[in-house]
Amino acid sequence: MGDLVDSMLDLMRRLPPTHVEENVASLVAMCPDYAEDLLGSVDQPLKVMTDRATGKEYLACDYNRDGDSYRSPWSNEYDPPLEDGTVPSPKLRKLEITANEAFDTYREMYYEGGVSSVFLWDLDDGGFAGVVLLKKTLNASAPGEPSGSWDSIHVFEAAERGRQAHYKLTSTIMLQMVDRSAGARASKEDSVAAAKGLGGDKTGANGGDAKREGEVTLSGSMTRQTEQDFPLQDSSSHIANTGRMIEEMEIKMRNLLQEVYFGKTRDVVFDLRSIDDLEKARRQRELQKELVGFIKR
Repeated sequence: MGDLVDSMLDLMRRLPPTHVEENVASLVAMCPDYAEDLLGSVDQPLKVMTDRATGKEYLACDYNRDGDSYRSPWSNEYDPPLEDGTVPSPKLRKLEITANEAFDTYREMYYEGGVSSVFLWDLDDGGFAGVVLLKKTLNASAPGEPSGSWDSIHVFEAAERGRQAHYKLTSTIMLQMVDRSAGARASKEDSVAAAKGLGGDKTGANGGDAKREGEVTLSGSMTRQTEQDFPLQDSSSHIANTGRMIEEMEIKMRNLLQEVYFGKTRDVVFDLRSIDDLEKARRQRELQKELVGFIKR
């Protein structure tokens, strides 16, 4: 069992991140007996659902799933309806409601839109665990406009130790970006050329490839972990403590994505493709060699 699940997870790490949902569905169809293990181990883009009772949007993932139903944090009801679905204890449910209100404000301040959800559940050792979900989607307003999505999954465990609480946080960020500006410029140039009688026909067997020409897709995921102790005054302190940890973690991971991952990708692209004229660059190198020679004399 373990070897098969490890093999499926190893395969998922090598497949394109943009097709993670389709790949997971294919593996589940091939090995339905291991569906729970696979779904619980692979992070997928968060799905946006609407609470039928309140009309509010919430996020669906494996942490609020019971069978084929998903629990809403607003009404505490499952969709599709489930009679014996797992729900938090009354005390934890009260904390869950307050946490959803707090992180809804956090989402509005940092993301200026999107959807957030918080789900909590009781642990056997007397503590509790939870997950904070955040999603922001950018839809292309025109054919040449960029699009993308940001999914944050923060899973934490809280263990009370007298006047202090120990927290374990595991954060995963999934990012997908699609830039179609180069393809839009090429399509515009082709249209102008065709109007002047200079362009060819691109609507044949390769029409689909022609539409995607110049499209750049960047996607992937990053996971980080941390543990911290915070003072505990009452149950509401858990929200402030986990909120501080998640805020700091998101800032660190956002900076890491921007400075390391995007920076490295930019360096690789610029090394593979020269934007400046190659002949001009060659003359500049020759001029530098001549100047160095004069200086050495």
